Amino acid sequence: MVKAQTRTLIKRPLEQVFRFVVEDFVTNYPRWSPEVKSLRVLTRGPLQVGWTGHQVRVDQGRRTESDFRVIALEPGRQVTFRGVNDPYRIDYQFEPRDQHTELHFSFEMGKLSLPLRPFEKLIRLAVQEGTERTVRNLKGLVEAEIEPPSPSAA
Repeated sequence: MVKAQTRTLIKRPLEQVFRFVVEDFVTNYPRWSPEVKSLRVLTRGPLQVGWTGHQVRVDQGRRTESDFRVIALEPGRQVTFRGVNDPYRIDYQFEPRDQHTELHFSFEMGKLSLPLRPFEKLIRLAVQEGTERTVRNLKGLVEAEIEPPSPSAA
């Protein structure tokens, strides 16, 4: 199993960060994860447990397609996705920190197939770099597009 995680402090209130990531997921996900070349909604309506989507990604020149499902959603706290046919899990957790949000992000791949096992160390490095890039991109977008709270609101 390959797992990577990272966290960052986003200098915006939790409600706004959660809205950007979860409520506006379909619009914003390809923006913070530019490896996503196509995102198609398979379940109508807002993200909720059971919601499914289909993505086409190009990671380091390798094109993949996968369906994924929301397996956990706790408003204001967490959303978790799992690959339907591919063994991966992605988790976003949100914690309030004064007028800011601490975002915890983790990505977990299932057991590597036999042909990939000799490359496990390289895969681990690539997954960790991708995890850090995802969080960096998300933080940059949120802080650039959402106005900070006024000092009087603190």
